[in-house]
Amino acid sequence: MAGKTREQPVWVAGGGIGGLAAALALARQGFDVQVFEQAAEMGEIGAGMQLGPNAFHALDALGVGEAALHGAVHTDFMVMHDAVDGQLVGRIETGKAFRQRFGHPYAVVHRADIHRALLEAALATGRVQCTTHTRIVAVEQEAGQGAVTAIDHSGQRWRGQALVGADGVKSVVRAQYVNDPPRVTGHVVYRAVVDAAEFPDELKWNAASLWAGPKCHLVHYPLRGGEQYNVVVTFHSRQQEEWGVTEGSKAEVESYFQGITPRARQLIDLPRSWKRWATADREPIENWVFGRATLLGDAAHPTTQYMAQGACMALEDAVTLGEALRTTGKDWDAALQVYQKNRITRTGRIVLSGREMGRLYHATGVERLIRNSLWKGRSQERFYDAMEWLYGWNVQNCLQQG
Repeated sequence: MAGKTREQPVWVAGGGIGGLAAALALARQGFDVQVFEQAAEMGEIGAGMQLGPNAFHALDALGVGEAALHGAVHTDFMVMHDAVDGQLVGRIETGKAFRQRFGHPYAVVHRADIHRALLEAALATGRVQCTTHTRIVAVEQEAGQGAVTAIDHSGQRWRGQALVGADGVKSVVRAQYVNDPPRVTGHVVYRAVVDAAEFPDELKWNAASLWAGPKCHLVHYPLRGGEQYNVVVTFHSRQQEEWGVTEGSKAEVESYFQGITPRARQLIDLPRSWKRWATADREPIENWVFGRATLLGDAAHPTTQYMAQGACMALEDAVTLGEALRTTGKDWDAALQVYQKNRITRTGRIVLSGREMGRLYHATGVERLIRNSLWKGRSQERFYDAMEWLYGWNVQNCLQQG
């Protein structure tokens, strides 16, 4: 296998955070990697993202932890308020004790900054090449050949050792091998970035902040050293939604946030433009490996945003794939089985937990009152104990799950 590494690259379909993390992990194991990105240039759409300690452990393993930490805002706490009456629901300190417990901070960062750090590190290995304007549309394999052929939109054929489908929520690779329907949630997310000068002083908390309302919620947190603030609002749509991203309408947002405390509602007046995401996930599946092709990130386990773990899981996937190849002596067939064994249960839990968290955030009636009472009197240590399964992940234990 080692002798063929430079002759036959590994193909990665998708040049987002998951695809680049996979490319970097593979390059660190001595493979040449070709990343195919359908967009005109390598980049990342979106705004801010939250990174738990598990994500920083993954970034450390990929060799970009220091760069990621440098560009991130380390929060002092996570907080939830009731968006109707402004009542404090729960507050989790993410300072010194949190960092000592989990080995890293809780931080918020612009998606483009993480994408750039991964891209620069991947290219610096000398083993990763990126091709834009190229969309993989099909995969071919012959039994016993130990190779895979990727076919792009122009009909060109690319033969290599293996293929990683990191091509997102509308994955072509997943469609070919699984072809399962998305589960459209009916929940719509609007995202925007606001300059600090335009952001209310009373809400300039160094925190990941959430206002939970009836069938809606609002989120805000600082970006890029507090120079900007990420604003995210989510609501249950009145219309039939289709999974996708479009330009947003301020009038639509305003129509869904009646009855919200003015302190929270002022957030929707801030952005000059919005991006609108109609969200979906998929049911967790038991198999991600199809010969020498596998899935990674949103292609493998698309989830709602409620656990703030979509990108974090993709980073963990990439590290686990690299570790699986290392521990099996770069035996692709064995490594892919190890990879999926150690990822399916954990990522499935994220998908299902995200659904429940969305219900909790958007509770109405008596459920809202129950939610508001759930964490009263809970110590910080008890909060940390509840988070251990999520934030306690690291490269040392990544092959001990499943």
